[in-house]
Amino acid sequence: MDRTTPPRPAAPHTAPSRHRARTRLVHDGTRRSGFGETSEALFLTQGFVYPSAEAAEARFKGETEGDAFIYARYGNPTVAMFEDRIASLEGAEAAFATASGMAAVHAALMSQLSVGDHIVAARALFGSCLYIVETLCPRFGIEITLVDGTDLDQWRAAVRPEHTKLCFLETPSNPTLEIIDLAAVAEIAHDAGARLVVDNVFATPMFQRPLDLGADVVVYSATKHIDGQGRCLGGVVLGSETFIRKTIEPFVKHTGPALSPFNAWVLLKGLETLAVRAHAQTDTAERLAGWLEGRDKIERVLYPGLASHPQHNLAHAQMERPGQVVALEIAGGQPGAFRFLNGLSLISISNNLGDAKSLITHPSTTTHQRLSEDARTRLGITPGMVRLSLGLEDAEDLVEDLDRALALV
Repeated sequence: MDRTTPPRPAAPHTAPSRHRARTRLVHDGTRRSGFGETSEALFLTQGFVYPSAEAAEARFKGETEGDAFIYARYGNPTVAMFEDRIASLEGAEAAFATASGMAAVHAALMSQLSVGDHIVAARALFGSCLYIVETLCPRFGIEITLVDGTDLDQWRAAVRPEHTKLCFLETPSNPTLEIIDLAAVAEIAHDAGARLVVDNVFATPMFQRPLDLGADVVVYSATKHIDGQGRCLGGVVLGSETFIRKTIEPFVKHTGPALSPFNAWVLLKGLETLAVRAHAQTDTAERLAGWLEGRDKIERVLYPGLASHPQHNLAHAQMERPGQVVALEIAGGQPGAFRFLNGLSLISISNNLGDAKSLITHPSTTTHQRLSEDARTRLGITPGMVRLSLGLEDAEDLVEDLDRALALV
């Protein structure tokens, strides 16, 4: 396959929708075949055929209007439906799907960086994101500066006009749920001539819109809330039409982290119920965060919806709702946390989140175990901290499960 293929022309289905979010999640981006199917079709194909040699030439030159697919690594009708639908929800001009959330983060960062560039990133990042920033970037001659994301003065001091290429952050952060002022950091980045890339996984596209707040690029692990039922991996990068087609698409095409059509179909089905799930899970998170705060054997509850959260006011201003994840610090350090985890029967121990099932993990020994003890301490990830992702169970059943486990600490 010729690897100099031009960008795929934008589909004719990406005009801004006049409908509200829940309707867009069900309908936008749909491409029906001649059979008129109700559910989106699953196109399991590696390649595509052309009616003539002239048609093949035109498609490779990018001269074909509308849907002009060439090879599954470059695009696929089912994948394109997922891209169009989530772009509509996010309010982005375009999107490109990837095989996983980390593939999306890697593409969003490395497609824009080269030797001698500088990136400023919030210190509170998911462990694999930190690996890309702290380990891979320096290996390729890219300078990095880590800052405390909530301290705007540190962002201002770190950026280097004409040299800083990117600013990168996640908010709420994993697992301590720090909230970073997106509009302020976007302004700092743009004043320095840099782009802002935001990992919006914890907030979901339902509750926070980074592009509206000044961000240039948004990334998701679709594995989390977008699938929401523990079935498959996926990721997506969203931004301007020019950025997606000229920067992201060539990078993903030629490095290979394509989203499979089957996974794209699963994610389309997940999007249909995202709004219902996200609101129901947040209802439960709000109920449980309030119940947990002040309980014996819990030293601290971190949840943006609580007035005790350090950035509660910012979260209220920046997010529609505070989300489905709660962080707890259990008394007794790691032994206390392990007794608590092992005492749960309904809530499952898993390092995933955003699932229909409630999941809990111990970040110090799982998602952030590769960090040094000093680094974890600086991030506020204590030996007693656990991260709880609320699912769709009845809140009272979850309260009973948590109460029984706390009695064992």
